[in-house]
Amino acid sequence: MDILTIGEALIDFKQSQNLKFEGFEGGSPLNVAVAAARLGANVGFAGQISTDLFGKVITQHIADNKIDTSYLLEHDSPTTLAFVAEINNDAHFSFINNGAADTLYNPQPRPEFPKELQFLMFGSISLLTEPTASSIEDIVASHQASTTIVFDPNVRPALITNKEEYLTRLHKWLELADIVKLSRQDLEWLYPKKYFKNVALDWLQLNPAAIIITDGEKGANLYRKNQELISSKVYKVDVLDTVGAGDTFSAALMVSLLNKDINNISNLQWQESLDFAALAAALNCTKAGANPPSLKLIENYQKS
Repeated sequence: MDILTIGEALIDFKQSQNLKFEGFEGGSPLNVAVAAARLGANVGFAGQISTDLFGKVITQHIADNKIDTSYLLEHDSPTTLAFVAEINNDAHFSFINNGAADTLYNPQPRPEFPKELQFLMFGSISLLTEPTASSIEDIVASHQASTTIVFDPNVRPALITNKEEYLTRLHKWLELADIVKLSRQDLEWLYPKKYFKNVALDWLQLNPAAIIITDGEKGANLYRKNQELISSKVYKVDVLDTVGAGDTFSAALMVSLLNKDINNISNLQWQESLDFAALAAALNCTKAGANPPSLKLIENYQKS
C-alpha cells in the first residue's frame, strides 16, 4: 500500500437549479483515495460506512476504483448527506450528518497500517465530530514516525459551531503533519485579516515541512522554511464543476512524491509535483462532481 486516507465517505448532492440536485459519491478523504487510485497508486481507505442505500453505493464506488478496504468498517447508522451549490466558482455546502455512520468511527483496537505505507492523509469534516475526531487523531499520531502525514483541513464553516475551539484543535493537527495543503477559501475563513505567507510561515514552526496553498484557477504556492516560494503552472480548462478539485490536487501531489524523501526534494522535483497536481485538479473540474482524471487522461493532455 502506497497511500491511505482516513475519514468520511458521503454522498454529495450537487445543485443544478433551484431544488434540483444530482447525487455523487464524495467525502474529501474518499475523493483523495479515488483520485490516487486512478493515477496508478496502491491505495487504501479507512473509516466507517453505512449499510444503508447510500452506503451500498459508496461501497460499490470504492470497489470500482480498486481501493483496499482492509481498514474499512460498516455501521447501520445512516450515511452523511452533503448538499452543494456552486457560487462564484466556489463550492458551498450544507450537511445532514447527525448520528451518521462516519461520525461514529471508533475502532478498538486502533488499526496498525502496513510498514511500507508512504503517505497517510487525514482532515476534513471527520475531525469535527466525536468519537471520529479523537479516533483519527490517535491513529495518525501512532503512525507519525513511520510514514509521511498529509493534512488538509478542508474547512466547512457550516459544521464549525465554535471557531476558537476549532483553531485550537487545528494547531494539534498541524503538529501531526509533514505536508499541509489547504485552499485560499479555507485561509480566508480561518484568518481573514492575515497575509497567507505569514500564516504559512507561522505554521511551518509547528512541524510541517511544506505548506501548500491552492487558489483555484490561479494555481498553487508552496512554502518551506528558509526556501524560495514555488508556484505551480496555471492550466486553462473549461470549468464545469470545482467539487473535488482540491482533493484531486492532494492525491496527485502524493502520487508524484512517491518514493521520495520530502525533506530532501529539489526545487525542480517540487515544481514538477506541483504542476502535476495542478493539472490533475484542473482536469477534475471539466466533469460534474468529484470525478478525478486517470493517469492516461493526464498524459494525453500533456502530449496535446
